[in-house]
Amino acid sequence: MIDLSAGAAHPAQSFGAEVICVGTELLLGEILNSNAQFLAQELAALGIPHYYQTVVGDNVRRLQAAIAIACERSRLLIFTGGLGPTPDDLTTEAIADFFQAPLVERPEVLDDITQKYAARGRVMTDNNRKQALLPQGAAVLANRTGTAPGMIWEARPGLIILTFPGVPSEMQAMWREVAVPFLRSRGFGQAPIYSRTLRFWGITESALAEKVAPLFDLTHPTVAPYAGKGEVRLRVSAKAESEAAAMAAIAPVVEQIQQIAGADYYGQDDDTLASVVGQRLQRAGQTLSIAESCTGGGLGSFLTTVPGSSRYFWGGVVSYDNSVKESLLGVNPDDLANSGAVSATVAEQMAQGVRSRLGTTWGLSITGIAGPDGGSTDKPVGLVYIGLAGPKNQVTSHRFLFGASRGREWIRWLSVCSALDLLRRQLQEP
Repeated sequence: MIDLSAGAAHPAQSFGAEVICVGTELLLGEILNSNAQFLAQELAALGIPHYYQTVVGDNVRRLQAAIAIACERSRLLIFTGGLGPTPDDLTTEAIADFFQAPLVERPEVLDDITQKYAARGRVMTDNNRKQALLPQGAAVLANRTGTAPGMIWEARPGLIILTFPGVPSEMQAMWREVAVPFLRSRGFGQAPIYSRTLRFWGITESALAEKVAPLFDLTHPTVAPYAGKGEVRLRVSAKAESEAAAMAAIAPVVEQIQQIAGADYYGQDDDTLASVVGQRLQRAGQTLSIAESCTGGGLGSFLTTVPGSSRYFWGGVVSYDNSVKESLLGVNPDDLANSGAVSATVAEQMAQGVRSRLGTTWGLSITGIAGPDGGSTDKPVGLVYIGLAGPKNQVTSHRFLFGASRGREWIRWLSVCSALDLLRRQLQEP
């Protein structure tokens, strides 16, 4: 058991945190460093100043060099990764050696690892014993789901070290269940920072920034722009003793931004174009079907990431070949021959056809050239038509030219989101 009340509280003003992520795979770009993002958000929520992040490979010398720098400028060092049973899992050994502390095998950890292997019908191998080694004086940071525990250790007066495995699900559970109560009990943190993220589609970052430029000079709350994956985001943040107080400060600025942005604003925080469209369809008691060509099912996949989407999304047709456009969607073969599959008339017929055949309120279609091949002077890679058929038998099409420079998947993603944005604007509430 960890005594969460042990030790004197550290003055908040003398405290700063540093995140050190260990793993050569991070440096090679083989996996996304989601642990650093999670910990940054959590530290902000706790009001713990967080000034530095470091990524270091599986190398004792380089890891210890990072530790030497970190412990001179930060009072809380948070490590993720390098706690497993293999030879390249070096975090615990490197930390202990740096602070010249002996490693001690912890019987309770060894028993826990043995039991977990037995529960899975497996026998623990000898190399797993190293996971039971912790520096003398360190407390165990228990791992309920995995075999690699972490530690909580005051390596020297005023310097706290927390270690976590690199597996995000294990790290997040250990952080919330043990680390957060510990940090709060030791008096770490100032007034937490609370934020609201506003999301926009159909406007560039520079155009939105120009519209809201005076708000960037605010000091409480603050407003900062971020470019996402085709979308633009504004983060409005405030530091306060409670979430209610922070949100009270944030609310009028959010309202002002919404008024300035108009229909280009689509949601906030965890909203997506798919979830917002779904909410509006469900609220109106309406349904949607889709017909896709160049996106190959991407639109349907995005729609069904939303729990409960079956209430309004009835299905779709991936009509990659022209014969499917003709036979299942009723596209006129003469229009395919004369105008081509990537055209306004085909996009409109695809939307009409899927709406009619599935009996939905709305039909939404995408046809385009995602590349890298297949483009021409008249129809370059990145040309996309989106069709929309609605409840009053209205049919429209919209032409987009996304460009080829960012590649096939970028074009497909922009096509999916632009299609949903077109429908969202039709469903825009007064």
